[in-house]
Order: sequence, then structure tokens, then C-alpha cells
Amino acid sequence: MTIDKSHDLFRFELEATDGAARVGTFYTPHGPIHTPCFAPVGTQATVKTVTPHELEELGAELILANTYHLYLRPGAELIARMGGLHKFMSWDHPILTDSGGFQVFSLAHMRQVDDDGVTFRSHIDGSEHRFTPELAMHIQELLGADIIMALDECTDPKDRAYNEMALRRTHAWAERCKAAQQRQDQALFGIVQGGIFPDLRAESARFLAALDFPGYAIGGLSVGETKAEMYATLDALMPLMPADRPRYLMGVGTPEDILESVARGVDLFDCVLPTRVARNGGLLTRHGRINLRNTRFAEDPSPIEPGCTCYTCQHFSRAYLRHLFKAGEVLALRLATIHNLHFMLRLMEEIRFHIRAGTFPQFKEEFLATYSLPNQTIRHAQMERRRAARGWDNRGQG
Repeated sequence: MTIDKSHDLFRFELEATDGAARVGTFYTPHGPIHTPCFAPVGTQATVKTVTPHELEELGAELILANTYHLYLRPGAELIARMGGLHKFMSWDHPILTDSGGFQVFSLAHMRQVDDDGVTFRSHIDGSEHRFTPELAMHIQELLGADIIMALDECTDPKDRAYNEMALRRTHAWAERCKAAQQRQDQALFGIVQGGIFPDLRAESARFLAALDFPGYAIGGLSVGETKAEMYATLDALMPLMPADRPRYLMGVGTPEDILESVARGVDLFDCVLPTRVARNGGLLTRHGRINLRNTRFAEDPSPIEPGCTCYTCQHFSRAYLRHLFKAGEVLALRLATIHNLHFMLRLMEEIRFHIRAGTFPQFKEEFLATYSLPNQTIRHAQMERRRAARGWDNRGQG
């Protein structure tokens, strides 16, 4: 039996609060993470279209890589032989890997779950594989991320019977993951589940807190429930989460959801939305998302957002970016991604500033008052919810 020394390497220092909103620092072997923090998603050990150097310049402190995808290709053993994920992708800052559970459970017609684990078929070639809590830990230890996740069972958030059964498995698997952990230079987070049911969420929070993880994730949200249901779930859950550990809301990352979740005490976020919509011409601004493919931008000399200090806005017009998208130029994807990541990371800076200043509620109210959701954004959000119902939500491809 190993002795858990991870709390010696990973400590969370709470520095300021404004209501339930909090600013803190989570220290890891590859550097500090200043919270609230947004992590760009690097599904395949890369944040699509941008380099690690560009991510550093943008101010990213944490990125997420996907255990399921890297297990299938190129393989965790190969990455370990190459020196681990940090060296393999040339990123010397904190990395978080999920357990692979969400992607496995997304394969609804290609997997079979039992109390011991889950058998599934690869979406790449149909080959059969099996994940157990012990194997999920072994894979993540080979990858070598700073923050790793216990294997959990994801569910339909509104199916009570399924959530009751899955919660029992999730808790048993959390115990098995903790027992199987060998590396103490990785912070293992337990994942609170329970759908939209307050009593199940409370039961999960209490059970996992007793296991004394260095941090806690909140799974099973932004997967088909309404925003009102998600916020109500957080309202009931967050006061029960350990206050001295970081709290990570998995797969949630629209500006409005981040602000609402920070107000309820969430510290860490990840989402593919900023990079995914960028590759389709969707650019984030303080007044909502714009679609640069629209004809009205064909002769627009303005930057994506006046006053923005990102490289894209400092050098290029909306008209030029629209031309690149219409011409199918790869540069369009890069420039749009740089802007969207800059937007999200600056938003997190502002959030931390206003929590420290005691003005976060006013900042949140003013931001949301001007951040509109145009029709195409609403349609995209509806499409994303349909994708989530089919199993590929904001923790899918980055």
C-alpha cells in the first residue's frame, strides 16, 4: 500500500473571496495555476492550430489532454517512452488528463459497462478494449499529467434510476483509483456525479470528501440539461464541496456559464468551444459571438473587437479574416483561435481582478448585460446540446 504524499506537492491557497466567488493558487510540480482558471483543450496532445509557445504568450497556465484518444493513438506506452506528455508535446506547464470515462460512455452503442469496468470498441477501427479503474490510473500515470481523474460513469442527467446505479459505481471506482495510484507527483481528483438530483449530488460530495482527494471535479453537467437546471444543481452542490480544495467543472466554458459558475464557487474550467467555434468562423466579443463568414463583414475594416490586444486584432481586419475563411486558408483557423483563446484568458484575468477588488457581482452583471446571444449562437448552442445528447459534448475533440 502506497502512502499518499500528494498533498505535499499539491496545495491550494485561497487568497480572496467575493461572496462564493474565490481567487486562489493551486501549486503543481509544473508550476502554479491561478484560479479561477480556464484550460484550453488539447485532445490529441495539441491545442488545435496553435503552438505551445503561442499558448504561453496568451497566458495559458493549464491545458487538458484526453486519455481515451491518447490511449488509442499513439498509445500511452509510446508517450511514456518519449518522456511523458510534457516532453512529448513540449509543454512545461501543468497538464490535466481526464480518465477517458466520458468518451467511453459516449459510445452508447459500442460499449458494455459492469461493476468491474467498461468494455468498448474504438471509434477509429472498431477494435475491442476494456477500461477498469486500475487501468485508467495506469494509463494516466504513463501519460504523466499533473492532474488526473478517477474513472467515473457518466449518465443522462435526468434519469434518476440510472444515476443511482451509476453513483454506486462511481464511488466504488473512486476508491479503487485511489488505491491503485502509484505516482505521488500527480493530483488525483474524484468526480462528483448525481445528475440534476440534489440529494444524489450531496451524497456524492460527502462520499468523495471522505476520501480526501487533493481536488474535486464536477461531472455530468452541460450534457443535455438546461442552463437553469445546471445552475440550480451548482446552487445545491457547491456549499457541500470541500472549501480548501480546488473545484473543477468539467467541460463547461461559455463566458456566461463561467461567470455564473464562478459566482457559485467553481475554480477550474475546460471547454473546446473557443477553439472549435473559431475554426468555423465564430469569434468571441464582449457583445457576443459573431460569424465572420457573414457577408456583412466582407468590407469591414475593423478588428474582430476594437480595443482587443491580441495579435489577430492588432494586425488584421474582419474583412481580411473573412477572406481567409472563404478561401479555405489555414491561417484563418490560427488567427481566429488566437483571438478566442485570448478573449477567454483575459476574461479569467478580469474575473480574478474583480474578485480581489470585491466588485465581481457588478462585473458579472455588466458583462452579461452586454453579452448577447445572436440567433446563430443560439442555434449553435442548440446543436451543441444535441451533440451532447449523442455523447460528444464539450469534452470531445478540441
